[in-house]
Amino acid sequence: MKPPYQITSEILMLIASISEKIGEINASLLYKRATELRKKNRIKTIQSSLEIEGNTLTEEQITALLENKRVLAPQKDILEVKNAIKVYDYLNQLNPYRIQDLEKAHSILMNGLIEVPGKLRTKNVGIVKGSKIEHIAPGGAMVKGLIKDLFDYLKKDDDLLLIKSCVFHYEFEFIHPFIDGNGRMGRLWQTLILMQQYPVFEFLPIESLIKQQQNVYYNKLSESDKKGNSTPFLEFMLRIILDALEEVLQSQNITLRTEDRIYLFKDKAGPIRFSRKDYLQHFKNISAPTASRDLRWAVEQGIINKFGEQRLTEYQFL
Repeated sequence: MKPPYQITSEILMLIASISEKIGEINASLLYKRATELRKKNRIKTIQSSLEIEGNTLTEEQITALLENKRVLAPQKDILEVKNAIKVYDYLNQLNPYRIQDLEKAHSILMNGLIEVPGKLRTKNVGIVKGSKIEHIAPGGAMVKGLIKDLFDYLKKDDDLLLIKSCVFHYEFEFIHPFIDGNGRMGRLWQTLILMQQYPVFEFLPIESLIKQQQNVYYNKLSESDKKGNSTPFLEFMLRIILDALEEVLQSQNITLRTEDRIYLFKDKAGPIRFSRKDYLQHFKNISAPTASRDLRWAVEQGIINKFGEQRLTEYQFL
């Protein structure tokens, strides 16, 4: 059964704006940023997603853990970060349309933190905020069937992937399929869904923007619960995605170095021979002499081979 939600004029406007921003990012090659920036954004994502759940580690401490340095912090918080690092490193090997992969990701994320990581719950649970019960999740006996229906919707429904990712996120939190770790899993899985069509989502600061609006995030989940459909949450998450794309365009529109351009083009060219003209067509904002210097540097570094001379010159990545 298709989850209930409405496509409002606000949603249509946000979808159009998001599509435009993704086009700008793809055109400027920001979706394949240098390794240093990839690492920086991954740290930001992990720190923000875990802080929402009460983790105390800073970006600096997470960086230290990535570099195998000793960190003074609660052991539970350190384990949460180490698990998150592992699961995000494993992200590209996960299929967002397979329940078994969802369970695998949860087993990595919650290893050592709960008794049965990676297992859908069979017990009844309620979510408590302060002194009151905020949400009574569907009964444990219903979880397996509800998750199967949700994955069927994700795989088979014709709605745009942007919409389905947000609806999945809300429905996942509503079902609360695991004993613990549902918040971080829901955010992780929406990222994984979006990555299938838009590689940039692997590096967007979505979690950090949710952290900045944490109260609104929970309020929209609650509002959707009360209305019996995910429309309020859908509008909120699309706005978060648009803000994340705008932040990338504004703050990370970096000037690419020779090394950055060469490795970006390697992804494009693959093993095929190419000319300086091909290289220039890919980087329209550089001059012919700059292109020549880039390619000469790559040859000197042993990154590419050079064939022929002058106008007949061709190159090939090793």
